[in-house]
Amino acid sequence: MREMSSLWCIPLHNYKRRKLKLALSEVALFGILGGLTFAAKMVMAAIANIEPVSLMVMLFAVTFGRKAVYPIYVYVLLEFVTFGIQLWSVNYLYTWAILALAAWLLRGMARPFGWAMLSAAFGLLFGTLCTPVYILSGGWAYGLSWWISGIPFDIAHCVGNFVIALLLFMPLRKALERLYGGMRKGISAEKN
Repeated sequence: MREMSSLWCIPLHNYKRRKLKLALSEVALFGILGGLTFAAKMVMAAIANIEPVSLMVMLFAVTFGRKAVYPIYVYVLLEFVTFGIQLWSVNYLYTWAILALAAWLLRGMARPFGWAMLSAAFGLLFGTLCTPVYILSGGWAYGLSWWISGIPFDIAHCVGNFVIALLLFMPLRKALERLYGGMRKGISAEKN
């Protein structure tokens, strides 16, 4: 039987699954990082829409590449377990992935101001990114009114994301890359 060359037609056993395969230490690290992201958000919950999640998602994307899905969705799972599955839950399934993809595409950016601008833009657009779910569930009027009423929260989200990323992205990136680089050396040594 002739094999197709399209990614969509590759049998699952031939697909390069090893890129997402995890070592036990990675499972532990990603679980801890997802849990810490959730805990940090809860600590800051009293301040509306000021949260460290956007920062952490960007850090995961630039440090772990494809494997960033693990700590991101550990965080999402903790949100679902704590607050239940509701309409906003659908938004969390894709909005964080959009930010992770944007951060991964810009992973070569070296200036903290650029990361702060990306994080701020995401905060400002968060309501816009969530609006399709509300349009699909309640119609155009509902989606539009939901988006408009959330603009002040998006502005707060924008400002908070900017400040947090400006101050913390570069030092946390260095620390996380050092930690993960050391871990990967240990994993390679165990395999040999």
